[in-house]
Amino acid sequence: LGNALLELKEAELKRAALDSETLMKTITKRARHLGLAASAGLALSFAAGSAQASDCGEVSITEMDWGSAIIVTQVAKFLLEQGYGCTVQVVPSASTPALASVSETGEPDIITEVWTNSAPAYIPLKEDGKIKELTEVLSDGGVEGLFIPEYLAEAHPELTTIAGVLANPDLVGNRMHNCPVGWTCQVVASQLAVAGGFEAAGVEDFVHGSGETLAASIGSAYSSQEPWFGYYWSPSTVLGKYPMVQVELGAHDPSVHSCNADKECPNPTLQSWPSSVVTTVVTDTFEASHPAETDLMRNLSFSNKMMNSLLGWQDANKATGEEAAVYFLSSQSDVWGTWINESARKNLAALLQ
Repeated sequence: LGNALLELKEAELKRAALDSETLMKTITKRARHLGLAASAGLALSFAAGSAQASDCGEVSITEMDWGSAIIVTQVAKFLLEQGYGCTVQVVPSASTPALASVSETGEPDIITEVWTNSAPAYIPLKEDGKIKELTEVLSDGGVEGLFIPEYLAEAHPELTTIAGVLANPDLVGNRMHNCPVGWTCQVVASQLAVAGGFEAAGVEDFVHGSGETLAASIGSAYSSQEPWFGYYWSPSTVLGKYPMVQVELGAHDPSVHSCNADKECPNPTLQSWPSSVVTTVVTDTFEASHPAETDLMRNLSFSNKMMNSLLGWQDANKATGEEAAVYFLSSQSDVWGTWINESARKNLAALLQ
């Protein structure tokens, strides 16, 4: 029934016991409510059945519990099912357990979004040939850093460097908004503050009590056009909703960065965070048995600007990750149309028109 276009999860559909006619009305109503007119009509065409490839079979694919990963998985699921005729099983997971499962069982077939800097098992599995790195699914990498609002950068361009921030602490509210205790980024940001002499310059290292209050502080600043300076990451829903400019901290030096992540570091250095390579991988057996589907996953990639935009749309419309995937599929066929092969283009001709 074209699950990528459904608002309700499969379990919810079973509980609701909706028949096909009611289901189509549900899809159409929700799609129109979100402004997805094309999707509302396409729901009916895909419900009628799509071309099925006889040689794809069952495919298992991870779905991590953060925004970008959910969108990537749902887009891939839809294209694999409707374009390549696969039966896709979505496996809720996270990077470390997914890689452990591949090591022990050879499954799942596809891990859609691995942040490699936080997955110690990644390199050994790659070197052993058990996983095949296909692409950087977030083409710009995962970005961490200290940011200021775009309106602040436009009014005071000097604040786009850390030297400018420290020379004008009042313009950023005399505060660096930091991560909650327990997050690695809190330790790193606090060490950067020590290395840069933030306190002496008049910038307080303000550690938030939760990720929610950190995010809320950006929203509050934007609503009042007030100063704000602090840590965040991209892609994320927050940076998709609120345009931010990264402050230049200096070149990243991997040889000493690890010390910044240690709260007992004796000599912290003021430097940028490393960019995390974020990849899609498949098992070696999947690559050998599913060359066409492997090529699809090799082509599937989002820039941070594109992903932030999708996450911002999702937040503004109070939509699910599945609905954000539908929005992307129905509005950006010029992007994903280049990812698929000719056979899949024929199966998805209605969306590509």
